[in-house]
Amino acid sequence: MTTPSKPAKPITALTVTATEPLGPAMLRLRFSGDLAAFAGFDGTDRYVKLLFTPDGSPDLTQLGEGERPSVRSYTVLELDVEAGTFAIDFALHGSGFAMRWARDVEVGATITVQGPGEGYAPDPAADWYLLAGDDAAIPAIRQAVDALPADAEGYVVLQVGTASEELPFSAPTGVEVRWLHRDQAAGLPDAVRALPWRDGRVDVFVHGEAQAVMQEIRPYLASQGVDARASSISGYWKAGLVDEEFRLWKKELAAAEAS
Repeated sequence: MTTPSKPAKPITALTVTATEPLGPAMLRLRFSGDLAAFAGFDGTDRYVKLLFTPDGSPDLTQLGEGERPSVRSYTVLELDVEAGTFAIDFALHGSGFAMRWARDVEVGATITVQGPGEGYAPDPAADWYLLAGDDAAIPAIRQAVDALPADAEGYVVLQVGTASEELPFSAPTGVEVRWLHRDQAAGLPDAVRALPWRDGRVDVFVHGEAQAVMQEIRPYLASQGVDARASSISGYWKAGLVDEEFRLWKKELAAAEAS
């Protein structure tokens, strides 16, 4: 018996309506389009896949015969289905072609996206929350923190390049926000391990550089009794690898862990 395949996500054409630098290493692009496909997607971790040709062009008419688009996933912010608008924040680090496109794009340019999809949402019954990640995860963590109960307790740990790259970030009074800088000695795994562990059931969202998240933070959380299957723990990227190489690395890691 074959398992039925999931229906393909809708494809939507978008126009860039504004570019807003949020700091030296983060840029917000605003988009408009017919967002009928987004109706009902009110979850916390909403995302779309930006579609490019394999050489990084957003013009899919340049795809060769049999070629498939290259995809890059980004968190959807400030979604307004009725107005047909939303925003995406791009971390301006690395050398990926989605980052280069966002950095250089002009108002009026178009791009095609697939989605939306949705994933993690904070568990309102959790006793406390741990959300951690680097620049690439800040938009998703911001969405999650905005959805926390007003009386939530826990930690948010955010890693950026330098102190100048910190961004305004609000959280419930009981949630402590800590910033890390890559020009300091302590990295994200050390910072997570140094947090005082609280009593009760923790709800975990940890994303960022794959080596740090999957091979350092995840084992530590498991040693604290955190069930990875009931948490959102994943690498968004891996130092030294382009996106396609990273996808292969994740596939090989999953296969090795399953064996």
